Amino acid sequence: MSDLSSFPITSRWPAKDPSVIQLYSFPTPNGVKVSIALEEMGLAYEPHLVTLSDADVKSDAFLSLNPNNKIPAIIDPNGPNGPLGLFESGAILLYLAEKSGKFIGTTAADKAHVTQWLMFQMGGLGPMLGQLGFFHKFAGKEIEDPRPRERYIGEAKRLLAVLEKQLEGQDWIAGDYSIADMAIAPWLNALNFYGAKEITGFNDLTNVPAYVDRFLARPAVDKAKNIPPRPA
Repeated sequence: MSDLSSFPITSRWPAKDPSVIQLYSFPTPNGVKVSIALEEMGLAYEPHLVTLSDADVKSDAFLSLNPNNKIPAIIDPNGPNGPLGLFESGAILLYLAEKSGKFIGTTAADKAHVTQWLMFQMGGLGPMLGQLGFFHKFAGKEIEDPRPRERYIGEAKRLLAVLEKQLEGQDWIAGDYSIADMAIAPWLNALNFYGAKEITGFNDLTNVPAYVDRFLARPAVDKAKNIPPRPA
């Protein structure tokens, strides 16, 4: 039996089965990236619900694993040199793909292209759509100055155009289905939650909406999109 006692987070979110990957997350676009990957790769894991409240993500227990106080984070009891703690969703996706040998391509060139589109999501699509959500749906919508909202609407449209072109003639973003899709598609689906499809021109596109539909139709995605389950 693996000993995870060296990780203080386990005192607050104890592992029932410390021999499997421990997932600390909440079903946001960033959170479900990892639950989807774990399901798609067939890796055994145990999910722990970490809410977005300060009481959870800024607790000493959670900060001991992720000092950046963001979900998701994992502990792999069977890491390369013993138990491994890891945060940042993109880093976790790369780690799990390497561990499983799945969804990262078969050649060095494949891996480079998958990583390229993963970074596109991490550095562009996620941050821009997240800010769009803040200024369109949440507290930022009360700001009278229209420039922040206009900026993020414009960036969302630009990034959607990049994806629309990339998906011409292919089902997945980097050729075969990969961790890049597991990163990108949940953020595109967030436009529905933000009520921002109309203002970003999402419904006027052809390839991107079809891509999101293909993604959501995958059994592993359907299962993982609410793992850990949101509180009732």
